[in-house]
Amino acid sequence: MRAMVLEQAGKPLRMVERPDPEPLPGQVRLRILACAVCRTDLHVVDGELPNPKLPLIPGHQIVGLVDAVGAQVTRFKIGQRVGVPWLGWTCGTCSYCLQQRENLCDEAQFTGYQIDGGYAEYTVADERFCFPLPAGYPDEQVAPLLCAGLIGYRAWSMVGAAERIGFYGFGAAAHILIQIANSEQRKVFAFTRAGDETGQAFARSLGAVWAGASHQTPPESLDAAILFAPAGDLVPTALRAVVKGGVVVCAGIHMSDIPSFPYQILWGERMVRSVANLTRQDGEEFLALAPRIPIHTQVEQFPLQDANHALTQLRGGNISGAAVLMMT
Repeated sequence: MRAMVLEQAGKPLRMVERPDPEPLPGQVRLRILACAVCRTDLHVVDGELPNPKLPLIPGHQIVGLVDAVGAQVTRFKIGQRVGVPWLGWTCGTCSYCLQQRENLCDEAQFTGYQIDGGYAEYTVADERFCFPLPAGYPDEQVAPLLCAGLIGYRAWSMVGAAERIGFYGFGAAAHILIQIANSEQRKVFAFTRAGDETGQAFARSLGAVWAGASHQTPPESLDAAILFAPAGDLVPTALRAVVKGGVVVCAGIHMSDIPSFPYQILWGERMVRSVANLTRQDGEEFLALAPRIPIHTQVEQFPLQDANHALTQLRGGNISGAAVLMMT
């Protein structure tokens, strides 16, 4: 098979040929159809997340067809289309796992980080951590639901009944969440990099009631804010924008340091919290919700061999919606 491999953090991926992987007991092998490109992939490739498995095949928003199964596989059959998310394995026995908080398992392993991922023509995955995918979505459009959608959904669950919500960073996750907000008649205020008129216009086209630069004050106070941009200096900015009792949700796995800020902007029972990974329950709930709204993902497609270009475009903020690698 062909695969794009990270051999050293901070260096471009390299196209290599490898033997097709063989599934172990409890695993399925997938012929990959599509793999969406995530900002977390950037953090891994750029060396901002520590201790990845090297060499590594990145990618954790995988859509594929089961073409071989290991012993004891019972959930999936040959030919079935399934999705593989970021959470690839947990111990199942620690206090977090036993309390249905498997996203916090200290022994967890993640697809495209400790486990080879989807920037390749084939992969293997633990069947317990794969999802059957809703019919009606083309491969390239369902792929972003597997992280931008799932992590976004977990962040969304933390804003409660907030009616006025700010999205700091308007990329793949935000363009999915705004569709949930629209379906629930909530207001979205979109914040982008200064001067990003294209991104602001994109947000307004999807229903944002206002769009501006991240440092700007929105025309109304916010009940909640979700930070998708990995910029710690936006935390105090968002705290100043939310009302008393409001919440600021940090939705990324990596963020630059948060600067000190006066207690006054936290006082009033404002809250700052983070999102860590996802649970299988998040996946089941969100993948059932997506076709009911229905959520439509806007994607830009790249062939597998152009993975480095896709990452560069994402790094530069030049993708409206989601970037997706196609294997055909």
